[in-house]
Amino acid sequence: MSSQLIHINPVSQISQSLVLSGNIIAFNLLNMLMGKGTHEYIEDERNRDILININGKLTPREQAVVSVFDSGFILGDGVWEGLRLHAGVVVFLKDHLKRLYQGAKSLDLDIGLTPAQLTERLMATLKANRMHDGVHIRLMVTRGIKITPYQDPRCTIPGSTIVIIAEYKEPSPRKIEGGIKLFTTHVRRGYPDVQDQKMNSHSKINCIQGCIQASKAGADEALMLDPHGFVSTCNSTHFFIVTQGEVWTSTGDYCLGGITRSKIIQLCEENNIPIKQKNFSLFDVYGADEAFVTGTFAGITPVNEVDGRLIGDGQQRNMIRRLQDLYIDLIKQEAAHE
Repeated sequence: MSSQLIHINPVSQISQSLVLSGNIIAFNLLNMLMGKGTHEYIEDERNRDILININGKLTPREQAVVSVFDSGFILGDGVWEGLRLHAGVVVFLKDHLKRLYQGAKSLDLDIGLTPAQLTERLMATLKANRMHDGVHIRLMVTRGIKITPYQDPRCTIPGSTIVIIAEYKEPSPRKIEGGIKLFTTHVRRGYPDVQDQKMNSHSKINCIQGCIQASKAGADEALMLDPHGFVSTCNSTHFFIVTQGEVWTSTGDYCLGGITRSKIIQLCEENNIPIKQKNFSLFDVYGADEAFVTGTFAGITPVNEVDGRLIGDGQQRNMIRRLQDLYIDLIKQEAAHE
């Protein structure tokens, strides 16, 4: 049976093993790798003892496994969401569930639970882990177990696989305060008839290819263009620039319908901040006064540099700070109303 299982190993346990074995070089390398990208986080010892929910069963992290015949492992056939727990509330949960179920419907994937039932399972996971704040949640749904490794959905045993991983994860202040570097990858966002970018599927090779290129160039994340050469998004976050008091972001035609992205657009509209969803090029990016990325994990993260060009003077962040404050207030309001 063990040959048919994939273990979900905690990074903290790997770190501890490396130290105990005296392999300091490997330990330092691991920590260096953890320090890359926009999702750099503060390691928390409590994550060693978390319970992971697999199809309704709570399992210790070290024992959490899924079958190697799972559709998600074999083909990346599934949908997922990243969520945040603030003050006991999973913020913007309805928005995330709407996107999850819409993606599943697009894939003709039966989740097998209603949104209310899935919410109940999610909250039970958080309660079992005694979690209240500063938690990042990965909610994953795959088509289920295959009878043999083949892509046809008809080769799947009925019943989806639902995994909920909740971890204590706070964004690194080094990134939030210090900012990040982007590199424009040659990997483009695709047309909807190739693979619809609005779907938050497990198949992320397009984004991973861009991420690899950016990483090798010494950047934190990849800036990705659409098929026409206009700026679209990043490999795991959404991209904005500030120019002459206006906030610009892409049309959204070739990127995921970001929840945080939509909230920032909403905040701009409600606070008389000029906001435009439009086509713009790298020429506009290099000449911008400010730039930032958005995402569920870290909220708003400043961008200091794109392709070796300093954004503005590298210090001006008036609009970024204002939007960060507005976004924090919005999260507090969301938590208070639930």
